[in-house]
Amino acid sequence: MPHSQVYIRHTGAVPGEPQTVARLADPDPLNPGQSTEAKWWPPVMLDADWIRKNADSFDLMHIHFGFDAISPEDLRAVTAELKAQGKPLVYTVHDLRNPHHLTPVAHDAQLDVLIPAAVGLITLTPGAADAVSRRWGRRPQVLPHPHVVPLDELERRQSLRLAAGPREEFRVGIHLKSLRPNMMDGAVLPDLLDAVEQLPGAVLQVNGHPDILTPSGDKYRPELHRWLTDAAAAGRLELEVRDYFDEPQLWDYLSSLDVSVLPYRFGTHSGWLEACTDLGTNVLAPSCGFYAQQRAAVTEFIHDEDGLDAQSLATALKQVHASRHWPGMSREERTAERRQVAAAHEELYRSLLSA
Repeated sequence: MPHSQVYIRHTGAVPGEPQTVARLADPDPLNPGQSTEAKWWPPVMLDADWIRKNADSFDLMHIHFGFDAISPEDLRAVTAELKAQGKPLVYTVHDLRNPHHLTPVAHDAQLDVLIPAAVGLITLTPGAADAVSRRWGRRPQVLPHPHVVPLDELERRQSLRLAAGPREEFRVGIHLKSLRPNMMDGAVLPDLLDAVEQLPGAVLQVNGHPDILTPSGDKYRPELHRWLTDAAAAGRLELEVRDYFDEPQLWDYLSSLDVSVLPYRFGTHSGWLEACTDLGTNVLAPSCGFYAQQRAAVTEFIHDEDGLDAQSLATALKQVHASRHWPGMSREERTAERRQVAAAHEELYRSLLSA
């Protein structure tokens, strides 16, 4: 759970191959008697009463996301009911630090419930596994993040990119979205712009949502808006204010970039990074978290809660500029990896159910 999240969908068997694990669709929060693939928040399954009433419909529960607003007390009730019903709990540690929270306190309290209660633990990188081991005395199984872009689409877009050949322009993208707390009002922007302007043929594209970059937005950042519009008016960058991308729009956007810069000052892993890997878009990732361990093609710069090392950012960008023509992971590579991930999940589930 949640089944409709892309990571969870892609831990299952490759389309067209035998599906040996049945994952329940998310109950509709507005009508819990029905299932949905579009709406899953708040997660109906993360409730002790739902577990008690529906225990006959599932063999084990695997939690990935969705507990942000659930108190540690309620999570303890969930884990206690699972134990009472004889249902193993598996938890994938995607986030050791919640990117939506200014401080780690609330997420830490939730992890202090989930990690000790889970009989099976998974994470995405060795560094995250080390962190879990140090803090909770348990080492999760490390499995790679599966592809994000559908396999057919991945192959189609990579073919188009290869057929088009190298681009003269070097397009650097940074997407502020709605400024999650771990982005700190786009603090990397001035130094990033300076670094881009030092490279021949380089263009900086900044995207952000209307809620932060229009005066009527409920999260309006006037100083950031003023800085961006002044820089855009001076021809120093391209600014695009738009709402959320749907999937085809997101693939278009990422495919248009030579490099996507992750402006995070804290965090753990990234699905955005994986979509870039599918589409052949280079990634500049901060030293906080374990982004650089997700994929070998990620280039790291020094940025965390203590601040940004501007020279490391400029050096990383220059490195990508010099060797930017990277096709991404092929369909064959991603398919083989997905088979590995699906088999590992099935093996873990079967081992817990036979214990």
